[in-house]
Amino acid sequence: MNLDYIEKGQGETVLLLHSTAAGNKQWRKLIELLSSSYRVLAPNLYGYGTTSSWSQSHPQTLTDHVALLEKILVDEPKINIIGHSFGGSVAMMAAKIHKPKVNKLILIEPNPFYLLSNDEESEGYKEAVALCDVIKRNGNKGTWNLAAEYFADYWNGSGSWEGMDSERQDKFIAAIKPNYHEWDCVMNESISIEEWKHDLPTNTTVLMSEYTVQSIKGINNLFQSKIPDWSYVNYSDGGHMAPLTHANIINPLIEKVLKSK
Repeated sequence: MNLDYIEKGQGETVLLLHSTAAGNKQWRKLIELLSSSYRVLAPNLYGYGTTSSWSQSHPQTLTDHVALLEKILVDEPKINIIGHSFGGSVAMMAAKIHKPKVNKLILIEPNPFYLLSNDEESEGYKEAVALCDVIKRNGNKGTWNLAAEYFADYWNGSGSWEGMDSERQDKFIAAIKPNYHEWDCVMNESISIEEWKHDLPTNTTVLMSEYTVQSIKGINNLFQSKIPDWSYVNYSDGGHMAPLTHANIINPLIEKVLKSK
């Protein structure tokens, strides 16, 4: 099993876990910012870069992703973990499994959508189920262009797909294919919100947008209501994809949390 990752800098380790379709390149500017003070590790998750694609017969799990990362985590005495979107969900599981060595956990709009299933009529859960269905159905048919269009317009706003030139559309189609398996991770997990509260470090910060999609708002609201001891930081511009589109806003927030007592 091959794990492709960037390593830069020296000091306390910061692990960066990317969102769907982005790969570790989404962290370029953050790596430059943090590597002067920290040892930064930015892996590519299953199917991104030269990391192995998912080839197991069982549905992919968040634990599978943490196992993939084991070789870069096993010898770390202390780590800070930062994850965005799907990477945020993987970050939660990594912090749960490696809790004794986690200093700080920073979640940027994580997407453990299964937690919304207690209210199947909520707008957020319905949106997540619909997006999952589009990815799975079109993935099975091989009509990835339709999956990519729906995905892009959902997360980046209506018309985003049409705004891409054909070359960018082709790259985007290739980039979202790992998402077929990622949905198994975020829809089929069974850990309760109470267990997450108990098993994740109290030194957890959630960065969230006022202008995000309903599915993510549902997760943000659930965390705030059920785990009030975490820290919650709102950012105004960029929505869910702000770590990619508004790094100038998100990266200083991350640095501030890392340097806080």
